[in-house]
Amino acid sequence: MPERSASHAASSGESLLFLTDEQLRRGIEAMFFAYRGFTADPDRILENYAYGRAHHRAIHFINRSPGTTVNNLLTILGVTKQSLNRVLRTLVEDGLVESRVGTKDKRERHLYLTAKGSALERELSEAQRRRMRAAYRAAGPEAVAGFRTVLEQMMDPEMRHHYANGPEGGS
Repeated sequence: MPERSASHAASSGESLLFLTDEQLRRGIEAMFFAYRGFTADPDRILENYAYGRAHHRAIHFINRSPGTTVNNLLTILGVTKQSLNRVLRTLVEDGLVESRVGTKDKRERHLYLTAKGSALERELSEAQRRRMRAAYRAAGPEAVAGFRTVLEQMMDPEMRHHYANGPEGGS
């Protein structure tokens, strides 16, 4: 049987089925270091407000889905109600998030960013967009599509559903 070149195997995706433990370990390390870089710029901005990544995630998803309920945010973030309430209380007190009582169900609280919250969200997301834009540009369109596929396949099915059905269909 003729021997295939490594480039043919890589381009066909066949080699991806046979990754060694060491190759997987390197991928895991790459994810850790990439995440560290991805969060470094927003972390510096958040320090000015004495906020952490939980605040950032809440701001991000409230911006992506204005009027989202506290229960929906709990599901998306996968945190305890107590933890989310601490974060939301701070954001509301600081004038970044507005909580409105539901019109159909008075027990629901719907969340919206204020102008101040929107400004902070833009600053945080622009820092991350700059980093992602540079990485995507350097990697090229095929790598970008492959990376997105890998990320989607790493998501739990319920989160993949949220991602796919979120604003703009996950785009």
